Amino acid sequence: MHAVCVAGARPNLVKIKPVLDALEMAGAATTFVHTGQHYDESMSGVFLADLGIRTPDRFLGVGSGTHAEQTGKVMVAFEAELEKLGADVVVVTGDVNSTVACALVAAKAGVQVAHVEAGLRSRDWSMPEEVNRVVTDRVSDYLFAPSEDATATLAAEGYRADQVHLVGNVMVDSLLANLDRARERGTPARFGLEAGGYGLVTLHRPANVDEPEVLASLVATLGTLAADLPLVFPVHPRTRARLGALDVPTGLRLLDPQGYLDFVALEADAALVLTDSGGIQEETTALGVPCLTLRENTERPVTVAEGTNQVVGRDPARILAAARAVVDHGVEPRCPALWDGHAGRRIAAVLTDQVPTRTLRPTDLPAGGS
Repeated sequence: MHAVCVAGARPNLVKIKPVLDALEMAGAATTFVHTGQHYDESMSGVFLADLGIRTPDRFLGVGSGTHAEQTGKVMVAFEAELEKLGADVVVVTGDVNSTVACALVAAKAGVQVAHVEAGLRSRDWSMPEEVNRVVTDRVSDYLFAPSEDATATLAAEGYRADQVHLVGNVMVDSLLANLDRARERGTPARFGLEAGGYGLVTLHRPANVDEPEVLASLVATLGTLAADLPLVFPVHPRTRARLGALDVPTGLRLLDPQGYLDFVALEADAALVLTDSGGIQEETTALGVPCLTLRENTERPVTVAEGTNQVVGRDPARILAAARAVVDHGVEPRCPALWDGHAGRRIAAVLTDQVPTRTLRPTDLPAGGS
């Protein structure tokens, strides 16, 4: 079987690595396509190195742009590559523009589509990611759900039972595989931080960083919290540009974007994580680290029901009360079923067993594939 595995943004590199590895171990031919949605060293290159992912077999180099521009660029570039590759299945992960673009191209070309992280829903249609999730699921043949709530969502939306596979969380696969290496780096100490003596912040969602008043309120709230608990804030490029107009409070320490291993090390030793990232909600749940989600909703409700996450929105009083309660009393670590480091193997088992394959000619095999 020949599987084309797609990633574009750095969270998707974390998700595709366990699937690539497991498919190759199962004897499948693989082509790794990087769309270039995140394309600079800090947002992509260092993640490839930290995760030990091979050099992409195809790099589309689409870069940035509006949602329509970026999605269109990926579709045009990926269609040209897919015509050459002779794929049996295209594997996409997550909910970024590259995900929906490549899924649409494959579906229109008559190539089967597998969506890793299927069934996640925020019910918030103002989020571009929600549109991407729903559309990608709709055109996919194989829906790999990370948790039971996601399988229930897919069933309620009318997907066939034979399409849906509960496999666990591929982000947790990467996390568990690299946790010891991350801890060995001593990243918190390098920044002068003591384990359990600091909080970690990430912000990048447009709803939080694109509106000056919203961002200013969040930064002021973080500054109030930082008077009691030092906060480190690896700053996403889109957020960095907007922070320039604000007075960043003392105690809120801005860092450059961190590589995967350094970020995991900071995350694992934090007393508290404040974020608007879906993936970090999952990682903190797997690590048993308290997480406050600075949004009004989450597409990962299992991290609230069975994990360490609380959705606290953007209200300063609510954020500060929740943060102080967590710092004072901690949380009970809980982790959903099948978040055990073997999701990639379960995905590979389904695909190698069920995807119809054609006879491969020598010219069909991808450079760098197995």
